[in-house]
Amino acid sequence: MIFEDLPTTPTSEELIDSAFSRAARAGRAKQGLDAQQSMLLTAANVCSDNLENVERRWPDLDEAHPFYRELADALVGVDELRQRLSRIGWASRQIKDIEGEYQGRLRRHGEIDAARKLRKQGFARIASVVRQVEDDLEWLGDARWTLSDLPDIRPEEPTIVVAGYPNVGKSSFVNAVTRADNEVASYPFTTTVVRVGHVERDYIRYQIVDTPGLLDRPAEDRNEVESQAVSALEHLADCVLAFVDASESCGYPLDAQLALRDDLAERFDAPLLTVCNKADESRDVEADHYMSVTENENVDGVLDAAIDAVGYEPELPFDG
Repeated sequence: MIFEDLPTTPTSEELIDSAFSRAARAGRAKQGLDAQQSMLLTAANVCSDNLENVERRWPDLDEAHPFYRELADALVGVDELRQRLSRIGWASRQIKDIEGEYQGRLRRHGEIDAARKLRKQGFARIASVVRQVEDDLEWLGDARWTLSDLPDIRPEEPTIVVAGYPNVGKSSFVNAVTRADNEVASYPFTTTVVRVGHVERDYIRYQIVDTPGLLDRPAEDRNEVESQAVSALEHLADCVLAFVDASESCGYPLDAQLALRDDLAERFDAPLLTVCNKADESRDVEADHYMSVTENENVDGVLDAAIDAVGYEPELPFDG
């Protein structure tokens, strides 16, 4: 997951305190003009290098998989992210320019009191630049926590998305067919959880994504952020399982469930299979597959059908 190794983002005051503390230690190791130059160089390098590290270690979202790009746009806003990183890059370069300017001025003044005064002026200008991007550092720190806390969903793996109204058996199905160590994590744009399970067939790992809070109601009922998240999932799904409960014991009328299924069919450019769960209670709906998770009826059959619909074939090395 491209967001898991994002750099820790210091606050402006943490960065300034670290820079000046290390500069003081560097100055104690030398004397006279050399001490003032060493202190200025150390402070500038600590601030500039840390800011440059923040800017450069964020992934280039133009080169990222569309799933990650749209997910980042839904959660933090890609345009604002670029603007914040650009200001951090500006600050890093500005500090290097200040260091170069004051090193030249220090070399032209051999008198120690004048050199000490110039070094303090350089410190003040460096601190001023860091404080100018205080809000940007804070914003990037929050964005880092938001994105690094996402479930480990991998666009390169064949993916089955499970959708449908609440209480139709989606989570029970995911739990039944995936390994016991399937991941459960909260998305920042919903109060519910996203479950990511995995199953292996013929040495191929498939991820199964259950998305309550996103795909369990019509498009017109989703807020803007949730709609963007659904757009991200459009790039991910290789097959969609649309669950319906013909018994309506889930609490939602069948017509509404089928309308949601039709909406998903229009949104996703992937095979969609209609699965009637709780088939032991009612089969009064036209579906591709009938299943009962509670009765362990055709659970493996639905999984097999989804894997067949994915039609994933791994690339084999050319053997000449």
